[in-house]
Amino acid sequence: METRPPLPPFTAETAAQKVRMAEDAWNTRDPDRVVLVYTADTRWRNRAEFPVGREQVRQFLQRKWAKELDYRLIKELWACAGNRIAVRFAYESHDDSGQWFRSYGNENWEFNEHGLMVRRYASINDLPIKESDRMFHWPLGRRPDGHPGLSDLGL
Repeated sequence: METRPPLPPFTAETAAQKVRMAEDAWNTRDPDRVVLVYTADTRWRNRAEFPVGREQVRQFLQRKWAKELDYRLIKELWACAGNRIAVRFAYESHDDSGQWFRSYGNENWEFNEHGLMVRRYASINDLPIKESDRMFHWPLGRRPDGHPGLSDLGL
């Protein structure tokens, strides 16, 4: 079986590393890459969708990034214990009409012994914003190391 270090049980340091790795993957907006960190039978809750398995997750992510344009995400570790990590996040994107949003949320993650995510439960709220209110201004892709995180931005 494939492994995705760092592996549980997580420390604050290894959980923070896992969170940054997830942020980096999601900022690629590449569903084929992102699904590789989930188990074949992963179970999700994301707003009103409940994908099960990598293929349903892949389809979900394809739909997501087709409508959430110029997507930029920041994740931050909230807590960890054993094989579970709690994360808070915010991302900015716009729809096809040009309306920008900042979406805030929390995720609860559970991993197997190989470091693959078995469960992902997300709660998300969307706030329409003006383009001038955007805070995430790096080029599409990985957030630069020097860019402030959520706490630094007061989010």
